[in-house]
Amino acid sequence: MKTEQTKHIKFENKQNKKAQFDIVKLENLYQRTDLDHSIEKQHKVDFYVLLFIEKGNRYHTIDFTDYKCSKGTILTIRKDQIQKFTRSTTLKGLLLIFTNEFLVSYLEKIEAQKTMLLFNELLNVPKLQLDEINFNTIFDVIKRIENEYFSINDEYSLSVIRNELHILTTHLLRIKAKDKHVVLEKKYLNEFIDFQYLAEKNVRNTTKVKDYSVQLGVSTKTLNTITKSIINKTAKEFIDEISTKQIKRLLLNTNLSIKEIAYNSGFEETTNFYKYFKRHTGTTPEQFRTGI
Repeated sequence: MKTEQTKHIKFENKQNKKAQFDIVKLENLYQRTDLDHSIEKQHKVDFYVLLFIEKGNRYHTIDFTDYKCSKGTILTIRKDQIQKFTRSTTLKGLLLIFTNEFLVSYLEKIEAQKTMLLFNELLNVPKLQLDEINFNTIFDVIKRIENEYFSINDEYSLSVIRNELHILTTHLLRIKAKDKHVVLEKKYLNEFIDFQYLAEKNVRNTTKVKDYSVQLGVSTKTLNTITKSIINKTAKEFIDEISTKQIKRLLLNTNLSIKEIAYNSGFEETTNFYKYFKRHTGTTPEQFRTGI
């Protein structure tokens, strides 16, 4: 059985080619016929997405997990994650879409790190459900962004939107931090993010804790202390989590054979790959790929 390759969606603002920001109304998205992919099938994004639900009920899938959406739902999706929409005729909301360069490259390092924490699914859950007070606060900011983008739209608009977007992400971080849904101020946070970046980049080459401890210049004991402090997992558990997620993406995002995926994931023996994947997911690569 040939697996349909997951579409890789790159950022493109068809109205303003130079802009690295765009707004898409959900009610319009479901009616568009000019897209080169189906929003109801898995697709990988090459940008950041902030999804805001104003009204209606549906599910949205991010990296193989379904999230129930209703009024006040905020979903954060970072670059290289896989998502899938569920069609709806009643859902109303907005997709705020932007590149890393649009927002983060204009911020001071500390502010940029905080903003990226909002989109880091390993440090917080991608879904935030707003209560009525927070809904009104966030809705006001989003409406200002929408008005600036669609109505004012002059030479100052993108700068205004960039600042409003920073205000919006800061509001969301405050809400998550208050409810203890995101790690903001914690010992070893910077070290953990360095480890995460390294693991996501190199996990296909090695899943050994020792290799990463050497590259980071710390002992394996310290590396375990770092991951346990931030996510309450051992360094090996964290590496395996990243490895498994990347294997899942290969299974859904390519037409590579299982043997080729095993090799690309750092396994010389396909048998060992099968054992590894089933141990961490409870299913075989074929079963996961075909959805059985």
